[in-house]
Amino acid sequence: MTQYKKLLAAIVLFPAVASAQIAAAPPVNPVAFLYVSSGKNISAFAAASSGALTPVPGSPFDGDALSMAVNGKYLFATDDVSIYSYSIAFNGSLQQISTVNAQQYNGANCGGPVALFLDHSGSTLYDEDAYGNICANNTYQFFNVDNDTGALNYAGMTSVASEEFWVPLSIVGNNLFAYSADCYHFEASLFGFRRNSNGTLAALNINPPMPPPPPQDFYCPYLSAEDPTDHLAVSVQALNDQSWQPDGPPQLATYTAGDDGNLTTTSTNENMPTTAVENVTDIWMSPSGLLLAVGGTAGLQVFHFNGADPITPYTGLLTTDPINQFFWDNANHLYAISNSAGKLYVFTVTPQSVSAAPGSPYPISSPQNIIVLPKT
Repeated sequence: MTQYKKLLAAIVLFPAVASAQIAAAPPVNPVAFLYVSSGKNISAFAAASSGALTPVPGSPFDGDALSMAVNGKYLFATDDVSIYSYSIAFNGSLQQISTVNAQQYNGANCGGPVALFLDHSGSTLYDEDAYGNICANNTYQFFNVDNDTGALNYAGMTSVASEEFWVPLSIVGNNLFAYSADCYHFEASLFGFRRNSNGTLAALNINPPMPPPPPQDFYCPYLSAEDPTDHLAVSVQALNDQSWQPDGPPQLATYTAGDDGNLTTTSTNENMPTTAVENVTDIWMSPSGLLLAVGGTAGLQVFHFNGADPITPYTGLLTTDPINQFFWDNANHLYAISNSAGKLYVFTVTPQSVSAAPGSPYPISSPQNIIVLPKT
């Protein structure tokens, strides 16, 4: 692609950004590389210390990425059938180097990988495989990453399959346990796996309690996010036990993982904060474990996370656009996408202050997935 064509691609991607900003060279020492998939492309950006974004050379790159994960050296993307490996150059640019058909391993050649995530070492890639086994229950597959080539070697799937397994897992800081939560058919489920030394997952025989609900209600959990040690944040929604309709806004519970993988909580209806995001779509912990971002159909919000102690309020809504997904880097930046609004947000967030980064929000057409590679 010529420099002229690169400039045209950048202008199409960011029609509302000043041409001077588009033409600017990427920062010499970016704090992160950001990847956003849209349609059949993956757009790559270098983030400056201020949070300002600049397209990396060659962006956007070809790629049908409904979910992505990065381990520092490689980016992995899936189109719900195959998983593609891309090498990441020193300037953040991508080159596809390997492909594996993950669907063929799920036992019935139906469904396929939906959500990709890695363990903390980056040596094992997992996918939440929709309709694995008999085209009725979901599983988690595992692939060993060849650090020299980026190729993925199939290592198996969970021995148990369930309709509940339709959400990605959160792997706690010790890299030994992975958890998630959902409410399939209004049945609250907070489940977990032990991560073995070879990267495989073995189901934990646990049944963690839900926080005590308000009278005539029950809690439905959805998604979890881990801090760097042994704590989890879980979003919970109170539902009326007669109508099964929401009773109040979503709340945020906290759990602690024991040495045996069991989860305990001191969260109650009274000490859990409420959110203003309406229907929760994503939750993600900052690398420090001090901040918890929560996104939903009514916007994006940040809370103070306090380990085993109750989560406490911090910000109001940072935007009222529906938020689909977001990630943190290691330099206090929070990146979020809104598919319906066609926007990419960047915020600088510390425990003491919050501000929009220069240029934010950036217009981007129908963003569908986002991943961040911290460089600091």
